[in-house]
Amino acid sequence: MIDTDALTGTVTQGTGGVWRVLTPDGLMHEVSLRGRLKKADVGRRAGGTIRRDTEAAAQETVKLAVGDRVRLERDERGQTLAIAEIRPRTSRLARRAPGGARGERVIAANVDQVVVVFAAARPDPHPRMIDRFLVIAEANGLSARIVVNKVDLVGLDEARARFAAYPRAGYPMHFTSAKRGDGLEELRDALGGRTSVLTGPSGTGKSSLLNALFPGLDLRVGEISASVNKGRHTTVGALLHPLPASVGGFVVDTPGLREVGMWELPAERLDQCFPEIRARRTQCRFADCRHGVEPDCEVRAAVERGDVSVERYESYLKLSEELAEEKGEW
Repeated sequence: MIDTDALTGTVTQGTGGVWRVLTPDGLMHEVSLRGRLKKADVGRRAGGTIRRDTEAAAQETVKLAVGDRVRLERDERGQTLAIAEIRPRTSRLARRAPGGARGERVIAANVDQVVVVFAAARPDPHPRMIDRFLVIAEANGLSARIVVNKVDLVGLDEARARFAAYPRAGYPMHFTSAKRGDGLEELRDALGGRTSVLTGPSGTGKSSLLNALFPGLDLRVGEISASVNKGRHTTVGALLHPLPASVGGFVVDTPGLREVGMWELPAERLDQCFPEIRARRTQCRFADCRHGVEPDCEVRAAVERGDVSVERYESYLKLSEELAEEKGEW
């Protein structure tokens, strides 16, 4: 007798058409995607976005992602399992497809929060890239927190100074050292009972951090290339790891991203993805204020008063310009 509950599960990894699915009984199954699912109406599970053109949607290839909850069925002989149904998603984290390709790439599904990991040094942090990661989280309707790892290289006070703009903007911050164990207990509590995506550039120590937090994961750790001060990729695709039963939840370890692009985010909506700008946008004289040269702009006034950081404001202007230029590609 087949346990019906064991035929539902969560996708943890996928390569070459073979997907690994974890079922509630703790077993991991390697399965394929049933043929009839390869073309389906994906609008109903697009993270809350409902597509009106169902005929066009029916021709769109299903993009299965780690974190997707699926139903498995056995073949007629009761032997081979395959994915027969993809359950509706509660959320997703998606970005523009890399390498100049059109469209988007779903990094993970059914996510509760995005944890953006940067290093205090080696490699040096780039605030504009941090802002890109945060905007992608905001555009996907996901809460975000920032982890500054390797604080042992510069000291806690220096690390706090370098990232001072982000707690002011309202983002929870964690200052950690996987090497010394700094800040791990607080971060472990923040991950427990949730599905979290850890993302950030290569070399920031995401895998080392996860190994220090949850030693049983035993993730591969790469070295920093001294010649270019960039981390070598050690995670080749997004991997969903179940956390210990005492903690609960999952964590998605993503490849180090050297290219972070936004997809189908209108430039006029970008101000909603900066919390400190979003809180002031309705106080501008014009409802459609872009916070550039318009008169009586409360956002610019807040920058002049020091209530909004100059660096974050400049990031907003740069990303707004980029989105306006890329609009034709949608």
